[in-house]
Amino acid sequence: MRRGVARSPLPWLAGLIVLFLSVPIIAFVIRFASAQNRGFGNPGLFPALFVSIESATISLALITVFGVPLAYLLARSSSRIAGIVGVIVQLPLALPPLMCGILLVYLVGPYTFLGQLFNEHLTMSLTGVVLAQTFVSAPFLIVAARASFFTVDRELMDVAATLGHSEFSRFRRVALPVAAPGIRAGMLLAWLRAFGEYGAVVVLAYHPFSLPIYTYNQFSGVGLPTTLAPTALALAVAIVVILLSRLGLGGRNTRPVLLPEPGQPVATNPTPISFDIDYRVGSFHLAVSHQPRGNHLAVLGPSGSGKSTLLRCLAGLYGSKPGSVRFGDRSVDEVRVEGRRVGYVAQRFSLYPHMTVWQHLLFARGATPSIAAHWLAHLRLEGLQDRYPSQLSGGQQQRVGLAQALCRSPELLLLDEPFSALDTPVRHELRRELRRLQRTTGITTVLVTHDPEEAALLADEVIVLSDGSFLQSGPTRQVFSRPSSPDVARLLGIPNLRRAVITSDGTMNAGGAILEVDTAGLAPNTAVLWSIRPEHIRLQPAEGLAGTLTDIADIGTATELTIAVTDDLELELRTLDHVDLEIGRGCHVELPRDAISIWPATDLAIVG
Repeated sequence: MRRGVARSPLPWLAGLIVLFLSVPIIAFVIRFASAQNRGFGNPGLFPALFVSIESATISLALITVFGVPLAYLLARSSSRIAGIVGVIVQLPLALPPLMCGILLVYLVGPYTFLGQLFNEHLTMSLTGVVLAQTFVSAPFLIVAARASFFTVDRELMDVAATLGHSEFSRFRRVALPVAAPGIRAGMLLAWLRAFGEYGAVVVLAYHPFSLPIYTYNQFSGVGLPTTLAPTALALAVAIVVILLSRLGLGGRNTRPVLLPEPGQPVATNPTPISFDIDYRVGSFHLAVSHQPRGNHLAVLGPSGSGKSTLLRCLAGLYGSKPGSVRFGDRSVDEVRVEGRRVGYVAQRFSLYPHMTVWQHLLFARGATPSIAAHWLAHLRLEGLQDRYPSQLSGGQQQRVGLAQALCRSPELLLLDEPFSALDTPVRHELRRELRRLQRTTGITTVLVTHDPEEAALLADEVIVLSDGSFLQSGPTRQVFSRPSSPDVARLLGIPNLRRAVITSDGTMNAGGAILEVDTAGLAPNTAVLWSIRPEHIRLQPAEGLAGTLTDIADIGTATELTIAVTDDLELELRTLDHVDLEIGRGCHVELPRDAISIWPATDLAIVG
């Protein structure tokens, strides 16, 4: 294939629009360079330039002060009122500037209430120029800022709330810095639009002359040659402003942090958490309650089961609507999220891109440098205090999120699938790190996870959720050893979930194999589902159920075997012992009676 045919058309399309935009400017520069009288000496030129610069700057200040908060509120609201306001904000973009000026006459014209109140000084004055420029320029900043605020991750704001920051503090310290590039672009567009505005200004405030009005008067009165100077000045000012906008607002912190002596965190007594949640989010209904028996709770379930919603309810991010939440003997139903003193570690790390590690640790209300230094060392983050999130690995980012939450000395630590995005070695290491923290600090933890192994390792109690309601809850050992239903068994990752029929009191027919079980009073010929954990099946040398080895896998920590007992019954077995068998060889297995869980089969289709 020829190279020319394979090339993308994108550069050609982009080149055409660049050519269209640049040719008029190039033609002007050539004309300007060859002209004898460019018009710089004409009276009124520089006063008009200063009027345009001054009025555009005042206009931008007004738009920024009032428009940025409006953009923030519009980005965070999906109400009908917000939709109507959004349309109103964009209307000046759709109207010809001349008509925008006419609309303003109805508001601040000489014979309106406001016009009379200010003695007709709102028109034919610098104030009138500013009002006209603000009306046509405001949408550029508001629309750009709204789009930028909309991209701010909600979890960044939620984490800031759990760290004790009010709504205004979250706006100022999180939303503004994260959305700054989009806001800065909107400010540039708004200033340039105001600087070049003609139509609305000429209707509302013909005097004092702005640079566009001065230029048009020169063009209509004398001709094209006298417009060289004002056009050149406008181009020069626009280029300078665009270049200044690209300099940014300060650079990253480059001064190294001098770490203080580590302090000792305030001792934390376990704070058992109880709750009775009944909450609707759209069509989803979460209904779950819990009375504590321990200090470390895991909420286990598939995606969409309501785990994260439950955690947000406990943190107070939905206010008091979800229901009753108690920390120990204290109700926190009416306590705002900022005052609940919980540490919240979000699923996607949720670190602030504009903050260093050290700034993260000091971001929580009440955090002190000595306590921050303690957790920096305790979580093995020393040497990383001057780095930004983009300079950290996934495991380091998760440690920073955990340290940030602990720097507030919370009563309760809420963890939303904190290790799901990490690779296996890092995930294993951080699980052990968290287990050590649970043991050394005594802090109560609530862990949301879809990983049964993680729940078993980090919790002494488990709630199994599905579709917003709990299927089973209780001590971890009890839930894992005796699932209350086939659905719970599947969510716990028990692979041996099979079907059978009760044959008599104490036995069942499982795919042609007769197994001894506790039938719990079920009548003969009752269809059932049953399961057994792979590690509970024992490989026997010459007795028990006969079968054939169909697969064997050494996974490092154990050996997993698949054994076909009959054509309709295949079992998975896990053992720590060395297995000297080849695929296709016969073997024997034992299924302890007390290790088999059994349930009436209400839906046989769920078992493959």
